[in-house]
Amino acid sequence: MSDAEWTIVRDAMPVPAWLEGRGGQSGATATGKLVDAVRYLVAGGIAWRAVPADFPAWDRVYAFFRRWRDRGLVDEFHDRLRERVREAASRDPEPSAGIIDSQSVKGAASAPATSRGFDGGKKVNGRKRHIVVDTLGLLLTVLVTAASATDREAGGTLLARLRQRHWRITLRWADGGYTGRLVDLARDVLRITLTVVRRTDDAMGFTVLPKRWLAERTFAWLMHSRRLARDYERRTDTSEAMIRWSMSMVMSRRLARQAR
Repeated sequence: MSDAEWTIVRDAMPVPAWLEGRGGQSGATATGKLVDAVRYLVAGGIAWRAVPADFPAWDRVYAFFRRWRDRGLVDEFHDRLRERVREAASRDPEPSAGIIDSQSVKGAASAPATSRGFDGGKKVNGRKRHIVVDTLGLLLTVLVTAASATDREAGGTLLARLRQRHWRITLRWADGGYTGRLVDLARDVLRITLTVVRRTDDAMGFTVLPKRWLAERTFAWLMHSRRLARDYERRTDTSEAMIRWSMSMVMSRRLARQAR
């Protein structure tokens, strides 16, 4: 990270920096190196044991990642950055609308068969990432399932997660995979209006659909992180944490450019 970006990241940290310090180093310096190491791993798609010697020892970096994942600190860190990006864009920090979509990715051999499946539509054996983004394309919540899970099956859990963290959300756009009982569940139980955006019958080839392209663009941002090219993780919550780390890089870099 540049000095400008580290200033933004440090201010968004969910815990005092000195709590993460070790080995006589200042807390800020130690935490900065650990954050940089995790970002390097996510961006480069390397294995934990392949973390370069310029960073702290790989097991210490993994312990830092695991602690933030299990305590929900990466969620809080990610959400603080998102609020700052929205404020910089003259938006309310808390969104009121979102777009839902999913992406199937191949699962590596390290991903257990119990949490993998086959997506017959995309012909992918692996996992599926279900996301909700705001109208800027920023991630609101994520759910990773086996690729065999349908959008309708995962949609109820995803919407419940969204309602827990974002109480102001009242309007959502989705594709045809989220039709049926999910629309009624969203309206009657979660008080969310789910609008399905469909392709027209006369559409040929690739067509940009209103609102839905925002989620597709977010997936494109995520795929810049090589760790996300496949799902290498043994646990689905680790996959979700990797996605949040990837989005945190997108947002911190954007804020650093705007601060110049």
